[in-house]
Amino acid sequence: MKTLKTILFSLLVIGTLQSCIVSSKPKMDFFSDSGYDFKGARFTSFNVPLMLAKPYIKKALREDGESEELISLIKKISKIKILTVENGSKEMLNDYAKFLNNNHFEEWATIKHNGENVNLRVKQEGEAIKNMLITVNSHKELVFVDVKGSFTPDDISKMINAVADK
Repeated sequence: MKTLKTILFSLLVIGTLQSCIVSSKPKMDFFSDSGYDFKGARFTSFNVPLMLAKPYIKKALREDGESEELISLIKKISKIKILTVENGSKEMLNDYAKFLNNNHFEEWATIKHNGENVNLRVKQEGEAIKNMLITVNSHKELVFVDVKGSFTPDDISKMINAVADK
């Protein structure tokens, strides 16, 4: 019986941590399209295991003095994927924007800070926001964060205001 418990616990840990595996293959829809020529761009992709990450994120936000409203947004997140791109081109970023527009993502905010552009796009189903894509563009290095959950427009507005006030 003890061996069975150990095996089940090991499988649970492996299943939870397997999403942490870093891959050089993109795991976001537009970038996994094999027909697109990325012209030497290098990808690093990984999923964030929320069961492990949420407590650390909440603790870090509290230590930074963030509001409880912003911390409560973390509870509404169900999945996060991160993709970094080295040697990305402006053309690729424009094609990505067209892809998002064709897939019903609305641009909600663009924040420019120290030569970097942060773009926020959301996909709504009625009043609920089910998917949020954050793009950070810093010359030839790009970071894409795909956040899935169930948010309201007010939640997103609070997040944007919290970031813009800094």
